[in-house]
Amino acid sequence: MKTLSTDMIRIYSARVARFAGLTAVAVLLGGVALQFVGRASAEDARVIPAPSVDEKAGSAGTETAVLAGGCFWGVQGVFQHVNGVISATSGYTGGSKDAAHYEMVSSGDTGHAESVRIVFDPHKVSYGHLLQIYFSVTHDPTELNYQGPDTGTQYRSAIFPTSQSQADIAHAYIDQLNHAKVFDANIVTKIEPARQFYVAENYHQDFLTTHPTYPYIVINDLPKIKNLQHLFPSDYRADPVLVTASAGAN
Repeated sequence: MKTLSTDMIRIYSARVARFAGLTAVAVLLGGVALQFVGRASAEDARVIPAPSVDEKAGSAGTETAVLAGGCFWGVQGVFQHVNGVISATSGYTGGSKDAAHYEMVSSGDTGHAESVRIVFDPHKVSYGHLLQIYFSVTHDPTELNYQGPDTGTQYRSAIFPTSQSQADIAHAYIDQLNHAKVFDANIVTKIEPARQFYVAENYHQDFLTTHPTYPYIVINDLPKIKNLQHLFPSDYRADPVLVTASAGAN
């Protein structure tokens, strides 16, 4: 039997509580076998209109967006495959620095959301277009404080704008999508300005890429990559931009 690393044991121990609400869970460690019944499959992606209000590329070479939409493994994995994204880093946003640790955030009492900081080239991809991918592919923005098998405020749908322009675009886009009744229910995504992002532990970075057979990834996140490729083929990059690669280049 394959021996699990300390980090994987830590991840498994923290994540197993997420599956308590499923109708059935069967786990076989070391054999990459996991069967879910209930609310465990990836949310369906959908075609949505582009934002009618968006930024125009200025003189800045890079811009930063911070988004939360459930488990950061899948959100990070999606944006790592988007053309124009320079880096996508998993972390925590909404709470204090002292509470920005996985075990604490997993309690749901810290104010943090599992989030992803996206550094992008606005000359190649706009902030509004990143939001289009975010609402279409990465998660279901009508689900309040849960995504798939994950429940709690740490999995809330939230946008953490890094400028007033980003806040205005996010507000306008949510109003646009709600008015067009693109979704079956109103969007519950919160817009939370002036929040500090804290980088998550190393073992969470690039998790989708480095653990492609991990059952949670197979069921919940790999379909999102396929949806990105299908719905946004011109934005899809086959080789993800990885945190580990960026660190090695510095």
